[in-house]
Amino acid sequence: MFKNILPALVLGLSALLSAASVHAVDQKAEQFHIRGSIVTYSGSTLKVKTREGETVDVTLADGWKLASVANAAVTDIKPGDFVGIASLPREGGGDGALEVLIFPPAMKGAGEGSYGWDLKPNSSMTNATVADAVKGVDGRTVTVSYHGKEKKISIPDGTPVVTIAPATKDDLVPGAVVFISAEKAASGPLAHQVLVGKNGVVPPM
Repeated sequence: MFKNILPALVLGLSALLSAASVHAVDQKAEQFHIRGSIVTYSGSTLKVKTREGETVDVTLADGWKLASVANAAVTDIKPGDFVGIASLPREGGGDGALEVLIFPPAMKGAGEGSYGWDLKPNSSMTNATVADAVKGVDGRTVTVSYHGKEKKISIPDGTPVVTIAPATKDDLVPGAVVFISAEKAASGPLAHQVLVGKNGVVPPM
C-alpha cells in the first residue's frame, strides 16, 4: 500500500509528473496548495483553516491518497539520495534551504528540476539527486544535480528535515496540520493527495 501512495504524493508535491504516473492528476487542471489545520473531517470532505485564516471545504477525490511526514536529519542525506528542497536566495549569493524532504528510494527522479514554489515569496523547489553533502564554514551545504545542472544549497541549523511516512484516516483529527495539493473545481478545492502531520511532526513544505 505504501508503495502505491508514494507516486501520487510526489505528484502533489512537485506538480510536475506526467499523466503516465500512477494515480496521476489531470495536469490541465489549475493546481494550488493548501496549508493549514483540520477543523473537521467527514467522508469525502476535509474542512481546513488555512494559514491565511480562511476556512475552506476541500473535496477529496475518488481514490485520494494520504501520507504523513517523519523527522529526519541533515546527516541522513547521503550522496545519491533524491531530495526536495524549498529554498530562498541568500544575500551573499546561492540559496538557503527553508525545508528538506528526503524522498524514499521508490520516488527517485520524480518531478526532477527546479521551479517556483509558494512556501514564501520568491521561494523555489528543487527536486534533485545529492552529488555531495559537506560541512563548510558557513554551515551545511548540499550540492544537488538535475538535468545536467548543479546547484549548491546551504541548510541552516534548525531547518526542518523530513521524509514521507504512512498515515491513516484516523490521523485526520481537528488541529492536525495538513499540506494539500488541490485543483480548482466548480465546487471548490478538489484534492487527490493529503500530507498530514502526526507525532508532533508537521509537513514543512
